[in-house]
Amino acid sequence: MIEEIIQNALKEDIGDGDHSTLSCVPENAQGVAKLLVKDTGIIAGVELAQKIFHTFDPDLKVNVFIQDGEHVKYGDIAFEVSGNSRSILTTERLILNFM
Repeated sequence: MIEEIIQNALKEDIGDGDHSTLSCVPENAQGVAKLLVKDTGIIAGVELAQKIFHTFDPDLKVNVFIQDGEHVKYGDIAFEVSGNSRSILTTERLILNFM
């Protein structure tokens, strides 16, 4: 069921493409992004974020520093994703919505 939710969310959020990213970011650009925690609490959605990244682009590499259910505080970095910049930017908003 999670795979179906991811596919539906990708279709709804991205549709036929992230036109801003496609027009502004070179096709072969590589980058790194970090999920920076902005409040205290308990993190949720890290495992789902990994699944979304890998569903959209299996070549993205995700390094998880804080697991789902762990306490977090302002300034913590939950995970880092690296790879194709277009893939990272295209999936960013969807992942943040789930987080």
